[in-house]
Amino acid sequence: MASSPDVRQKPAWMGSGLFWRTFFLLAFLIAASMAAWVASFRIVERTPRSEQIAAQVASIVTITRAALMHSAPLLRRELLFELATTQGIRVYPKEADDEITSLPDNELIRLVQDNVRVRLGAETKYAGAVNGIRGFWVSFSIDDDAYWLMLDRERLERTSGIQWIGWAGVTLLLSLVGAGFISRLINQPLSQLSLAARAIARGKTPAPLPDNGPAEIREANQSFNQMVHDLQQIESDRAVILAGISHDLRTPIARMLLEVEMAGLADEARRGMQSDLAQMEAIIAQFLDYARPAGAGTHAEFDLSPLLRKVALEAERSPGIRVTTRIADDLMVHGNATEIERVMSNLVENARRYGKILDGDATLLDINASKTDSQVLIEVADRGPGLPEEQIPHLLRPFTRMDAARGQANGAGLGLAIIDRIVQRHHGRLDIKNRDGGGLAVRVWLKAA
Repeated sequence: MASSPDVRQKPAWMGSGLFWRTFFLLAFLIAASMAAWVASFRIVERTPRSEQIAAQVASIVTITRAALMHSAPLLRRELLFELATTQGIRVYPKEADDEITSLPDNELIRLVQDNVRVRLGAETKYAGAVNGIRGFWVSFSIDDDAYWLMLDRERLERTSGIQWIGWAGVTLLLSLVGAGFISRLINQPLSQLSLAARAIARGKTPAPLPDNGPAEIREANQSFNQMVHDLQQIESDRAVILAGISHDLRTPIARMLLEVEMAGLADEARRGMQSDLAQMEAIIAQFLDYARPAGAGTHAEFDLSPLLRKVALEAERSPGIRVTTRIADDLMVHGNATEIERVMSNLVENARRYGKILDGDATLLDINASKTDSQVLIEVADRGPGLPEEQIPHLLRPFTRMDAARGQANGAGLGLAIIDRIVQRHHGRLDIKNRDGGGLAVRVWLKAA
């Protein structure tokens, strides 16, 4: 027995919705713009920043050298201690066996080195660490003695990597918040329009959409509101037309039946005319059923099992039909019991007309009903000649009859189209397949209550 397909929808975070697509696009554009701005800013401010740092380093070296040169030898130790504790400047003798580590190789450091050499001389040396002590090391000389002056690296690297990460995080957060706000502002009118369209699809009348906002949104909402008004007018006109058909056509048919009954006609002629009038009555009933508004009837929770057994019992009483049933108990569904009974009656009548076994007048009918995880499956199958596979997709079209394949019968070709429309109103699914061993099987899936 077939089961309903497993339909899996993509979660919203995967970007399947317009809101999330707009959100991620705006977030990416804002983040990319901020990254480009930061990169451009660092490139533009690199030269003046390097000149400022170089001037500061050259001034510190020059002042320190001058202070050492003009201070008394006994006071130099106190001077060096004062510079180290208050200014973060340390002076060490430069030895030939010093272990030197180069400064990081980046554009800012290279510009600073070039500018310092211009101010202090081409013989100036630099180091990132001396004897394992990390800093910004600059060499200078007093007479014939060479010295290292060590500055804290923070004098050059005024913004650390952690600061950049913090700024980037704040920028990204603001970008995401801004992108979410803009996306919601853009997509909210479209979401309202989508909800209103789904309400119409369910047969409800949505509230009028707001007549404000940008010109494009305003025009779309005005057009949609006008469409809803026109649909309501069409529904009203259709109700009037249905009432007129019921009165203007069925009343003359009833008079004709009475006249045929009272006329002194032969029995064969009377039965023929009565059959034709009954066929006209049935065709009118099919037209009215097919044209019934989508929201007709109220839905409620009910047990489908007694209804199916009732339809099966009535089918067994009909001449030429043998019914086999397998109907589970407590098949609770949510819908309109009258419309579901009409579905089953139409399926039984369709099988009675077209499902006779080959070389015989009997119809073997199987009515099965069971419950799956969240659905109720109803199957009505016959043992008739079936249909060619290429013709089955056309069965649900209005006014389509496959008499050539299933034997001649009278009708307007609306039976299965009416069934399909009722099943759609119940948010169900209809499936038609040739049965193994011959015959046609019609399966209806309804949502379990």
